[in-house]
Amino acid sequence: MGFRQIDVSQKPVSYRTATASGRIRLRRETISLIKKRKVQKGDPVSLAEITGIQAVKKTPDLLALCHPLKVEGTNVKAVLKPDAIEVTVTVSAHEKTGVEMEALTAVSVALLNIWDMVKQYEKDKDGQYLTTRIESLRVTRKTKS
Repeated sequence: MGFRQIDVSQKPVSYRTATASGRIRLRRETISLIKKRKVQKGDPVSLAEITGIQAVKKTPDLLALCHPLKVEGTNVKAVLKPDAIEVTVTVSAHEKTGVEMEALTAVSVALLNIWDMVKQYEKDKDGQYLTTRIESLRVTRKTKS
């Protein structure tokens, strides 16, 4: 069996949106460092928002069968919680196929960038990540009109 990109040439263009979200669980001490702007690498919340936007643009480069789309709007929001950072991304475009993969990719990359920025604070004495985890990655809304 081979692989193929689905032919969407006969589908009509419609306005499509997708929202995805996820979170990274962090130690409360790490959240405190973020709030106090004491993370050595900089502000993980701001970087997550910027890298989420970048990830939307790179989605067809990362997902082999994903169509390149002309994305018209991307909104990335990262919010600090007591023991996590939640990232929500909404992507919109007038296209023949949905934008949920772009939204999911953006959330994933934003969360990975947060992990990279705070990993030194998350490891235990043996270098293990006992509490750090990315979770609840999902599409929360998808529209087509």
